[in-house]
Amino acid sequence: MRSIWNGAISFGLVSIPIKLVNATESHSISFRQIHLGDGGRIRYRKVCELDGEEVPGAEIGKGYEEADGSIIPITDEDLAQLPIATARTIEIMSFVPADEIDPLQMDAAYYLAANGATAAKPYTLLREALKRSRKVAIAKYALRGRERLGMLRVVDDVIAMHGLLWPDEIRVPEGVAPDADVSVRDAELDLADALMATLGEVELSSLHDDYREAVEAMIAAKAGGAFEPSEAVVEPAGGQVIDLMAALEKSVKAAKASRGEAGAEGSAGGGAGGTADGGAEADVTPLRGRKAAGGGGRGKTAAASAPKAVGGKKSTAASAAAKKTASGATKKTARAAKSTAKTAKSATAGAKSAASANKSTSAAAKKAAGAAKKAAPARKRTSA
Repeated sequence: MRSIWNGAISFGLVSIPIKLVNATESHSISFRQIHLGDGGRIRYRKVCELDGEEVPGAEIGKGYEEADGSIIPITDEDLAQLPIATARTIEIMSFVPADEIDPLQMDAAYYLAANGATAAKPYTLLREALKRSRKVAIAKYALRGRERLGMLRVVDDVIAMHGLLWPDEIRVPEGVAPDADVSVRDAELDLADALMATLGEVELSSLHDDYREAVEAMIAAKAGGAFEPSEAVVEPAGGQVIDLMAALEKSVKAAKASRGEAGAEGSAGGGAGGTADGGAEADVTPLRGRKAAGGGGRGKTAAASAPKAVGGKKSTAASAAAKKTASGATKKTARAAKSTAKTAKSATAGAKSAASANKSTSAAAKKAAGAAKKAAPARKRTSA
C-alpha cells in the first residue's frame, strides 16, 4: 500500500520512524456530469474572476478571505514557518481506556507501518505495551495543513491510528430528542430484549452493499444493451400509528423464523405482555384528524381504536331516541323488580303466619291427648 505521509511516533524519548497508510477505501460508484443532448462530458475550468482567463494548477495558490471580501495570500512557506511541533511527528500525549473515547469523535483510519529496519524494535515495543495495558494512546499530529487529534490502538499485529475530531467540533444534541413525555412499559422492554436476543450477533464480514451491486448490474446491463427499466414499488410515506407491542411480537417471530429456530410460531413475549388474541399482527393505521382513543391496552382490536363515524343531525336524533327508549325500559324493569320484591315479602310473612298457626294447633292437640289419658282411669273405676 502506498504511504501518504512519512514521519515518526514520539513516545517519550523514543522515536519510531513510520509511514502513514490509508486503512479504508471507498467503494462508492461515482458519476460524471454530461450534456444530455449529446452525452458530452461537462468539465469545470478554473477561471480568474479579474481577467476571465483559465489558470493552470501551477499558478494557483492559497488565500484567506476576510469578512469584507478582501483576500490575504498565504504561501506554503508561511505555513512551514509556523511553530508546529507535530509537523512530521505523531506526538503521544497520554494513554486512556478505550471506552473513554466517544465514537462520535472517530474520523478517518490509518495504519502505521514501521519505516526501516531500525524502527522494528521500538515499533514492536509500543505495540506490545498497548496490548498489555489494554489502553489506547492519544496523540497530536499534523496532516494536510492542519493539526489533528488521533488515537492509536492495536489491530492484529499493526498499530492503527484513528483521526479524532476535537472536542469542540462535536455538536450538542440540543432539540434532537423527542419532546413528548413518553413512558415505556416493562412488557415492551421485555419484548425488545427478546428481539435483540433473537437477532443476536452478526459477522460484519458477511454484510455487503446491496445498492452498489444493483447499480453495477444496471450499468453492465445498459452497456450490453439489455437493460429494461422497471418501476420501483414505493410505499406511501406519512404519519402512522403503530401497535408497538404487536409489532415487536411479529418482529421476534420473523427473526426466529429466519434463523430456523424451533417454536418460532409461539409468542416470544410469553407472559411478559402478549396480545389478548395470542399474538396479533402489527396493526398500522393511517393518522387522521384525531388520535385513536385509549392507546394502551394490548388486547384492543382495530375496531376498538377505529374513529367513530359522524352522521350529522339524524345520527344525533337517533342517539337521543335510543337513550330515551333505554331509560324507559330501565324504569319499567325497576318497577317490575320492586313489585316482585313486595310479593316475595308477603309470601314470606304468610309462611311465617302458617308456621305459627301450625305450632298453636300442635299445642292444642297435645293438651287434648293429656285430658283423654286422665279421663280413661275414671271410666274404668265407674264400670267396676
